[in-house]
Amino acid sequence: MNPTKPETQTLNRADTFKLAAAGALILIALASFYLFPNISQLVRVIGLLIAVGAAVAIALKTELGAETLEFLRGSRSEVRKVVWPTRAETTQTTLIVIAMVVVMGILLWLLDILLLWLVRLITG
Repeated sequence: MNPTKPETQTLNRADTFKLAAAGALILIALASFYLFPNISQLVRVIGLLIAVGAAVAIALKTELGAETLEFLRGSRSEVRKVVWPTRAETTQTTLIVIAMVVVMGILLWLLDILLLWLVRLITG
């Protein structure tokens, strides 16, 4: 029997450089946002959003980014397959859950009273 080894992911040099560049771009954009308060806030926010978009675009060019994008696409297609309950089903299920919580609360309260009575009987 060959035990399977857990899958480990290693980044190659180019991917590491791309991810580092994306992180550096975000850090530079954040620093610029706060270092230039005399520039209009709208311009700074737009610049920050452009920098974040560029960083995401760079990160998606890596193998890890491609896998993440493929995972998100697969997740989206799976969410589309879900059959969501109707409003009536949701209401009925909620009422059943509330009723069961009340019933269990009463049962636990009765058990508590019984145990209290037994402890008082034993300890006098």
